[in-house]
Amino acid sequence: MAILAEDSATMSETASARITRHAGILSGQLRSLATTLFPPSASKSLRSFTSGEVARIAGVSDGYLRQLSLDGLGPTPATGTGGRRSYTLGQIHELREYLATARPREAMEFLPRRRPGDKLQIITVANFKGGSAKTTTALYLSQYLALAGFRVLAIDLDPQASLSAMFGYQPEFDIGANETLYGAIRYDEHRRPLREIVRPTYFDGIGLVPGNLELMEFEHTTPRAMVERRERGHDLFFRRVASAIDQVADEYDVIVIDCPPQLGYLTMGALNAATAMLVTIHPQMVDVASMSQFLLMTSDLMSVIEEAGGRLDHDFIRYVITRHDPNDVPEAQIVALLRTLFGSDVLQATVWKSTAIANAGLTKQSLYELERGAVGRGAYDRALESVDAVNAEIAQLLKKVWGR
Repeated sequence: MAILAEDSATMSETASARITRHAGILSGQLRSLATTLFPPSASKSLRSFTSGEVARIAGVSDGYLRQLSLDGLGPTPATGTGGRRSYTLGQIHELREYLATARPREAMEFLPRRRPGDKLQIITVANFKGGSAKTTTALYLSQYLALAGFRVLAIDLDPQASLSAMFGYQPEFDIGANETLYGAIRYDEHRRPLREIVRPTYFDGIGLVPGNLELMEFEHTTPRAMVERRERGHDLFFRRVASAIDQVADEYDVIVIDCPPQLGYLTMGALNAATAMLVTIHPQMVDVASMSQFLLMTSDLMSVIEEAGGRLDHDFIRYVITRHDPNDVPEAQIVALLRTLFGSDVLQATVWKSTAIANAGLTKQSLYELERGAVGRGAYDRALESVDAVNAEIAQLLKKVWGR
């Protein structure tokens, strides 16, 4: 009888009420899972890096690091069983500072931050096709650049907030009202400085502007503001993202924006703010066909921005091939087609389809956060090599813009 009563109650439940109930159940389960994965405070932390990893990241030999440690120079690593040395990411940054001072001729390599006169680089990662690894690309690029010594701000402009979740924030619980970029670009008296919204992350060197469903408010309030003509100059809707970023520009070298999967007012603001654009592509024919529509719509949006007085002087636009199986013949043909059509605008390196990346994502982690053995050494090494190759190309493009 109890079961029949429950079924009856469920049958009388409205569709919206049922979806709301399901959302609450799922949110609670996700929060419980996060607490289990990251006890006791349910917040993420980053592992230490072996001396071999640090040598590769910093561009020196393991023997050189060992000698520095013996001489008491640079940061003091932790020593484990068998004399194995390990460094935190904070210590890797300290090591870069030391090396830049001790070896001034190579200072630019050890500490590649922008110098006076170098403009802030703002990279948008965009595509409205699901499954193109847009958020994964933004995450790995942010973390790669932080490991390389850049000061990075990651901005989650997607109301679904997957990037925020990867950095350990559950949007519906951890991100309150006025705590997304919307708080810095809204039209009323509750607008606040972006500096107050930026959150620290467990990944030293990366700040985060988190996202959640609140970002959709900008899509709703912008048409009203346009009708009421409340916008002038820098307050024009497509300039608001850039104006907010200007408030913290001196504190970062690179800003990575994970755009929403639709071409709305938020995306227009991101495109206007950007100095560069990455378009992710999964090399399947249905995805390439979808990308054709995405490019046409993006072109129309850019024209609207330019006609309204915006400037879209992107230093580079590149296509990033993701989830690529190099042994798949049809995929290889599509990659060849893209290279024929777009030439050097397609990155030479591709991100390989990998169970290592997928398995890491199951626990809201990246390969940079996992130990090699956690997902199989061979799969880990192959996947990381492909990710590093893509991000290294992008880093070189950034340096080229700065004249290096």
